[in-house]
Amino acid sequence: MYKVAAFYRFVRIENIPALRAEMKEFCTARNVLGTILIAPEGVNGTIAGLPDDLDMAVQKLYALFGVEHGAPQCELKFSGANEAPFQRLKVREKKEIITMFRPDADPSVRTGIEVAPEDWNDIINDPDVVLLDTRNDYEVTIGTFRGAKDPDIRHFSQFPEFVEKHLDPKKQKKIAMFCTGGIRCEKASAYMLNEGFETVYHLKGGILKYLENIPKEQSQWDGACFVFDGRLALEHGLEQSEHTDNILKSREYRDTYGR
Repeated sequence: MYKVAAFYRFVRIENIPALRAEMKEFCTARNVLGTILIAPEGVNGTIAGLPDDLDMAVQKLYALFGVEHGAPQCELKFSGANEAPFQRLKVREKKEIITMFRPDADPSVRTGIEVAPEDWNDIINDPDVVLLDTRNDYEVTIGTFRGAKDPDIRHFSQFPEFVEKHLDPKKQKKIAMFCTGGIRCEKASAYMLNEGFETVYHLKGGILKYLENIPKEQSQWDGACFVFDGRLALEHGLEQSEHTDNILKSREYRDTYGR
């Protein structure tokens, strides 16, 4: 049984080449595989390994970047996999950990209102709230929340263009957004606040935390949640999905377009 950690933290980082090398060497020595992105705005990734090795890698993430439960603009969640979900380790230096090309959208300065999974249903059932799925088109085809608007984008960097064309802060005053693990919504909420939207909510911990915490009989989620590893998609309780027809198609989209 493998242990999987998905994480991000928006925090100012300097001396990235040295930190990248240290993190890569540490994970390599313990056969912890997956992807870690490091940028001036923070760190983001998903890694997996045997439980003890994975736990040590998470401790290293805390030592280098302050990744831990409860840290500001940070999310850390764990799940399991019967088979190794990654085949190699990638630790990369990037300009952004989540690409938007909007440098003024800075989650370390401000973000929207975080909503716990237990309170999410109440928010999205408000008729005055516009519910937005901030993910790429091939992810939305697998599953989404009932009533959510699909921006029909292939890259997250196209999200601002969708907002500028289809939404108006004078008309849509309450926005609720969600994504896989929370990172895209942190940045999207910062962007939308800068654009003048009055109230912006985002789902804390993303879809994965909702599927982990909310019983299926109370859920307003339909389908499965696409994940960027060998498991392909997860359902309620973070169980691996057995419905793969559309997922395999989406995997081709992922290989073509990236995250």
